Amino acid sequence: MKAYFHRRYHLSASHRLHTAALSTEANRVTYGKCNNPFGHGHNYVVELCVSGQVDPATGMVINLADLDLIAEREILSRHDHTNLNTLKDFENRVPTTENLCIAIFDRVAPAISGAQLEKVRVEETGKNFFEYSGRQQEFPHSVAAD
Repeated sequence: MKAYFHRRYHLSASHRLHTAALSTEANRVTYGKCNNPFGHGHNYVVELCVSGQVDPATGMVINLADLDLIAEREILSRHDHTNLNTLKDFENRVPTTENLCIAIFDRVAPAISGAQLEKVRVEETGKNFFEYSGRQQEFPHSVAAD
């Protein structure tokens, strides 16, 4: 019997969407106001979805206290009240919320034992949210024709 547990965390961080791969004008056109040289901030809601067998002794998929410790170590202490552009996670990628989902997934998944991280969801605004379920579910970049 597989069950799912979701837990939400809150963090505040700033970022600037900008890449050296584009010209100044192309960055402005691509990212609009999110390319502001001074950056801008968000109050993010990060949701972790963990799955696994329900432990017959505890009745839980994962111990909530254990997940909270992982979230503190791998997410909050690294990302809360920071400029995402300055973090190692974003040395070679633009700190979009899509990439924030990937960075969080890649840090949290190996830290969980006895259960599996199914998905990371990050709410950036009341209208925008992003989800990532791990590399095993990525779509192929191209399909070869016969």
